[in-house]
Amino acid sequence: MSSEIKIGLAQINVVVGAIEANVDRIIDYAERARDEQECQLLVCAEMVLTGYPPEDLLMRPGFHTRVEQQLERLCQGVSGIDLIVGYPKIIDGNMFNIGALISNGRVVHEYKKIELPNYAVFDEKRYFSAGKEACVFDYKGIRLGLTVCEDIWHDGPVEQAVEGGAELVININGSPYHADKISERRDVVCVRAKKVNTPVLYVNQIGGQDELVFDGASFVCDENGKVVHQMASFIEALSAVTVTKQSDALSIQGTENVPEYQPLESIYKALVLGVRDYVKKNGFAGVVIGLSGGIDSALTATIAADALGPDNVDVIMMPFRYTSDISKEDAFLEAQALGVKYHVISIEPMYEAFVKQLAPVFEGYEEDVTEENIQARCRGLTLMAYSNKTGRMVLTTGNKSEMSVGYATLYGDMVGGYNAIKDVPKVLVYELAKYRNTISPVIPERVITREPSAELRPDQIDSDSLPAYEILDPILELYVEQDMPPAKIVEMGYPAEDVSKVIRLVDRNEYKRRQAAPGVRITKKAFGRDRRYPITSGYRPKIDW
Repeated sequence: MSSEIKIGLAQINVVVGAIEANVDRIIDYAERARDEQECQLLVCAEMVLTGYPPEDLLMRPGFHTRVEQQLERLCQGVSGIDLIVGYPKIIDGNMFNIGALISNGRVVHEYKKIELPNYAVFDEKRYFSAGKEACVFDYKGIRLGLTVCEDIWHDGPVEQAVEGGAELVININGSPYHADKISERRDVVCVRAKKVNTPVLYVNQIGGQDELVFDGASFVCDENGKVVHQMASFIEALSAVTVTKQSDALSIQGTENVPEYQPLESIYKALVLGVRDYVKKNGFAGVVIGLSGGIDSALTATIAADALGPDNVDVIMMPFRYTSDISKEDAFLEAQALGVKYHVISIEPMYEAFVKQLAPVFEGYEEDVTEENIQARCRGLTLMAYSNKTGRMVLTTGNKSEMSVGYATLYGDMVGGYNAIKDVPKVLVYELAKYRNTISPVIPERVITREPSAELRPDQIDSDSLPAYEILDPILELYVEQDMPPAKIVEMGYPAEDVSKVIRLVDRNEYKRRQAAPGVRITKKAFGRDRRYPITSGYRPKIDW
């Protein structure tokens, strides 16, 4: 006796909270899977009806009413193909993260997610109760076990499904990206499949959601932990696998084997997708960027042009008396290479007006960083005025190194609605710029090779105020991302003076970061959803034991 089913894998870019539109997209994918791929079953991602993560939308009763209504519409709107989808559901006063099988116009099986992640960007225990039981059912002669995302990272749920007779484990996901996450995730799943001697079909969400990027990269591995079907990352996609059971032997035939991107390419694509979806899903007409002639704004403008198209990106060079001719020339050359609209607006007159008006209350004070900040705030005001008038959102340009130590001006260069490189350390900014130039040379070489400077005073360079980025970035990674004690960082060979200074700057600038624009997350611990420290705090780490 033999059985054969063709299963579709759907990486759908849904919008959190747009339940009706999300159901429309699911129906469209189901029809395509049925008509183009001849599938009997289509598997979608975790919480695909609502998008993931819906956060405190889950607290609204009306939200659940609409989920129920649209789930019924989905059941009635699809024929000739069955679906596995995810959604939230309140049962007896408790809310669950559900994976469900829809067949013949109704929900026939519902699985309650057992393992609820509550770390890093996840806080599912705030909303959901944990399920306890496996969900295993016969589907056209093959026993399927249904699990949801975190379930596969822990001992228990998958084993429970296999013990219940599952011959194929289906795992639906809302697994966000960070550098190296795709290979890490695939290794975990393949080890699990080999351990239980059962193939796993893994479907992941795609798209940007505020700070998070979901990379897709759905795949299938066999009972030996070998990947037999690998979909692309960072793009919407539909593909299919054929599952055949002959006697007691199960085999899976995949149709795709998309190679994994190299690390820099993967990070760059995540940044592009994050910017594209934030701008488009929030309905902006495009973006405007202050283009300084430096590396950060150059990379930001390039990401924006790749994400949105040059016609949807405007840049403004805002020179002052300290702006070098090199910076002016490089900004123009990059704008020309990208094909974006280029404006020049001097901040000299507005700066002079501010200083003149402030002169009476500044009498008796020496010039200091205040005047530098006025320059930055003139630029911020200019960008926001342009944004208000044109409907183009300001993309701010501060990198993770600067955000860490507060090397930025509130209401100045921190002004903006979104930050493409907020989670990108400075050294990585340079690497990404070099990588992007291998595709087409849009960032002038001089921007990459010259000493970085804010150009807020004569002959200023970043290293006047900060350790060299080759020293700063590793210290920041150890302290911010790995929570390593200062003494341990010094033991690793970093100068105690630098470590002490960097940690002091990180801790005292929490108030700035709390007011910073959201930005794309590409590391394991980004500022924002990942790292939550009090602004008002008397705790100071010690450099010694």
